[in-house]
Amino acid sequence: MVGLTDPMMVSAIILCTTFLGIFTEQFHGIERAKFAMAGAGAIIVAGQYFGFYSPQLALEAIDWNVVFLLAIMMLIVSIMISTGGFDHLAQYLARVSGGSQLKLLILLGTVVTVISLLIDNVTTVIIFGPLIIMICRSMGISPVPYLLSAALLSDTGGVATLVGDPPNLMIGSAAGISFNTFIVHMGPPVLLAWLSILLGMRFLFKKELTSPIVHSFDQVVEYTNRRLWHKSLFVMLVMVVLFVVHHRIGWQPWLVAAACLTLLVFMSRTIELEAVTMHLETPLLIFFISLFVVIGGVEHSGLLEVIGDQFRDAIAEHPKRAALQLLWVAAIFSALIDNIPFTAAMIPVLSGLQQDGINVSVLWWALAMGVGMGGNGSHIGSTANVYIVTVSERLARQTGKPELAITPMLWIRKGTPVMLVTLVICSLFIVFGYDYLFVPNL
Repeated sequence: MVGLTDPMMVSAIILCTTFLGIFTEQFHGIERAKFAMAGAGAIIVAGQYFGFYSPQLALEAIDWNVVFLLAIMMLIVSIMISTGGFDHLAQYLARVSGGSQLKLLILLGTVVTVISLLIDNVTTVIIFGPLIIMICRSMGISPVPYLLSAALLSDTGGVATLVGDPPNLMIGSAAGISFNTFIVHMGPPVLLAWLSILLGMRFLFKKELTSPIVHSFDQVVEYTNRRLWHKSLFVMLVMVVLFVVHHRIGWQPWLVAAACLTLLVFMSRTIELEAVTMHLETPLLIFFISLFVVIGGVEHSGLLEVIGDQFRDAIAEHPKRAALQLLWVAAIFSALIDNIPFTAAMIPVLSGLQQDGINVSVLWWALAMGVGMGGNGSHIGSTANVYIVTVSERLARQTGKPELAITPMLWIRKGTPVMLVTLVICSLFIVFGYDYLFVPNL
């Protein structure tokens, strides 16, 4: 790569150092948000010294649509969790499964997938992880197939919608993709991937799923606030409708979510904002803000434009091949490291090519599918995976049964094959649905 200037070299060093710290979080134990903050500060100082970045430009680089939407959705979900509605739903599914482990897996998997369409995958598994363990222990069955399925299906379901996964928010905001366009294009491959995961779990856990159930599940847990749960469901329905028409009414997704949050807090006097905001995941928001600042600085240094130039001709001449390559590269990176930094680094490259008149629409979809499906490739591929693994390890220690822990090797044997199958499905979708994905105007 030629033509690198001092600002480009400095920004590259800061970017690599920041990402190295983020990617190795599990080894040094320092929160990734701290490394992102340090990188943001370093790029601003370096930018001022070399004259390519400033605090004002850093502020403009932050995609507030993503940050606000994430924060507001956290608040809405926090209110819904407090009602006990999710607990009631999970335990209802356990009762209607009729003693069939396969039916229970399908029911829980379907609900997790549907919920992950609107709620990010991390929150989804935080809700259902403890519930799955409680149900399985009450029935005397292994929770491992259900926990692993919850992680895989929450990651996969989130790929289908604009608000289902943080990388989707970033891609949609940068590319100007509407909620409708996202679900229309990503819905078909996600549906096929969902079916393949359920089928894969059926065969990979054949022994566990055919073992007898020791106890029937007949618990009935009352709502802590049934009226608020019903009001929350109504507001979620309103939000879906507004998401569908948000381009027509000129509202950004964050404004849709904000309006629905406002409606919900006025519909119930029992909601205390102070209690709700205590569940706000501030470190995650800081991580996103800092990451946007870092990537903005690298972009203003000119480095990402140089990188984009290296792929310009290949993308313009062979967009289908480029999309397939991006799909698998994104998946591999997402399986080994967190998918958010990779997405943040790729977005300015694709945006730059798009601004130069190159049709990169199919590459946006390939990136979304790659980082979403690729997260299923390892136990550290997504934050949802890490949480599920942590929960299973805690259960193994508490019960003295090491077989209840989802180990890295278990994930490689059970989760990685499923990820590879979903990537093959997505690859075939790109090949045979190329004209469907290659839309000049998103």
